[in-house]
Amino acid sequence: MPDQASSWIARFTPLVRPRGSVLDVACGGGRHGRYFLACGHTVTGIDRDLSRTTAPGAELIAADLEDGTPWPLGPRQFDAVVVANYLWRPLFPALCAALAPGGVLLYETFADGNQAFGRPSRPDFLLKRGELLELAAGLTVVAYEDGVMEGRAVIQRLCAVNGPGPFPLP
Repeated sequence: MPDQASSWIARFTPLVRPRGSVLDVACGGGRHGRYFLACGHTVTGIDRDLSRTTAPGAELIAADLEDGTPWPLGPRQFDAVVVANYLWRPLFPALCAALAPGGVLLYETFADGNQAFGRPSRPDFLLKRGELLELAAGLTVVAYEDGVMEGRAVIQRLCAVNGPGPFPLP
């Protein structure tokens, strides 16, 4: 059984090209990297601190994505870009540019209203209503959710593809 990915990311994994390349942004401990590796994909994980990242077989890149240095992956493109529980708005153009034609953006993070549930609560770390849709302008939206999830957090989730639709909903 593959490592446990978020239910949102697992739901849309079938849209990623078989054995395609996956970029796991702000990969943290590596759960999504391990999941995609177990599904037969190649994985590149990027995070400022890789000391707790375990994703045997993944290419791991240590980089601070918020310090103003150029995007560390240059013109590389991926069949999927995955982001969970991370928000740095200036990064969005680079994330969209990193999508190969037909590539899938799988994104989920906290949104305004999460203050009622705890952290994060600073506006810098919370998407405004509909903001994820705005940030992904130019991509074809397959699915989007915005609201209280499982009674414990306010989340926005997006699955979008770099190309024309329609796409099947898994």
